[in-house]
Amino acid sequence: MPTGVLVVDKPLGITSFDVVARLLKRLSERKIGHTGTLDPMATGVLIVCLGEATKLVNVLNVATKKYRTTIALGSTTDTLDATGTLISTLPVAPEWTLALPNVLGAERQRTMQVPPAISAIHVDGERAYQRARRGEVVNIPERPVRVLQLECIASFPEPPSLTLEVQVSKGYYVRSLARDLAAGLGTVGHLTLLERLSVGDFSLTESVRCDAPESVLLDALIPVATAARRVLRVVCLTGEGVRRAQMGQRILWSDTSSSPSEGTFALMDENETLVAIASNDETDGLRVVRGFVAR
Repeated sequence: MPTGVLVVDKPLGITSFDVVARLLKRLSERKIGHTGTLDPMATGVLIVCLGEATKLVNVLNVATKKYRTTIALGSTTDTLDATGTLISTLPVAPEWTLALPNVLGAERQRTMQVPPAISAIHVDGERAYQRARRGEVVNIPERPVRVLQLECIASFPEPPSLTLEVQVSKGYYVRSLARDLAAGLGTVGHLTLLERLSVGDFSLTESVRCDAPESVLLDALIPVATAARRVLRVVCLTGEGVRRAQMGQRILWSDTSSSPSEGTFALMDENETLVAIASNDETDGLRVVRGFVAR
């Protein structure tokens, strides 16, 4: 049974769930999950985990993400992207490009962001988009975010639009960027293109199509231990440390190759096989969060 991580180049017009469904038809592994949902309008990197690698989903989901996006100025939709219904137009000042550097600078400093009303966030026990589509006013609290990189790649005077590359933390909505950036320029806006270029160290350059032949998909699988190394610090275990990890017991620092430090770690045996993921929330060792079966 295949196990590992696939970097899929999600095509336009399908959901992340559709990607998983297509892979289920092509692969014998029935245990498949993805990290970081992409909207149907979005393309690019979707991390898919198979078999034992599904235990990495929560770890991979906290990685930073990089996007290329085009924002149309002067009009907006209920979804803040091109798939939605036009709800508002507003003139764009002829000198908008002169104000752009300051607006981009303010966005780079952003630490809190209000998600779009059309989103999967739960509000009072129900998805925000379900309430919004019934015509309810949805008030979603702002959430902490980080903007690691934001650059204007190109701007176009007619129709007014701009293309950006942005690298952001988990929880950041690029559709909200269209709303907020346009507001800073004195107008409204929405996304017309969104491509995810990378998730952490996983990029489009190593991606495959979800409808590729089974042999291509299997060749593209990234081993579980390799994937874990990309996102976590590695701790090598002694024989006793491996035994403790396999039993789900606390790992003593004396059973590792490392000195005490804070964080989450990938625990490897002497053959560099991933044994467990562990967290340092003990004064004298590591607590096993997830154990892995060698395959």
